[in-house]
Amino acid sequence: AVVSTQSTGMPAHKVLKSRKLRGHVSHGHGRVGKHRKHSGGAGVAGGLKHLKTNFSKYHPDYFGKKGMNIFHRRKNATFEKSVFLNKIWNLIQFSEDKIDNLTRKQELINNEEQVPVIDCRKFGITKVLGGQLSCDKAIVVIAKSFSAPAVEEIERVGGKCVIA
Repeated sequence: AVVSTQSTGMPAHKVLKSRKLRGHVSHGHGRVGKHRKHSGGAGVAGGLKHLKTNFSKYHPDYFGKKGMNIFHRRKNATFEKSVFLNKIWNLIQFSEDKIDNLTRKQELINNEEQVPVIDCRKFGITKVLGGQLSCDKAIVVIAKSFSAPAVEEIERVGGKCVIA
């Protein structure tokens, strides 16, 4: 039943359809089909049976296998420890003291005639990845492999990439 709320200015309470359908057996959902929970099967059930047309039309590669099986994949065999160029200056360590390290690095950066050589192999790093160098000082980087953006950036500042 609708409650009049003209004095409060609020809208009247909506009469739900279920009130009208009281006494009618199937509540408007039909006697034959019935209003059941998952009549066609829950989720993607029936993709190869009664929903085959939909799956073959809109999701053609949903079923079946694709690619090659590698039965005993050893991820350690293909793992490469890598470093980004913006972190490569962190590999240069002079001593345990942080402040001493920073001052000596700054002296190395400001020195025009001395070019630092960073051997990534000493740290177990095999690949140098791209990014922006933290300072525009020429450096020589020794590693097993380099990404194309890394080579481009090192050569931009006048440095060299040594593959070893």
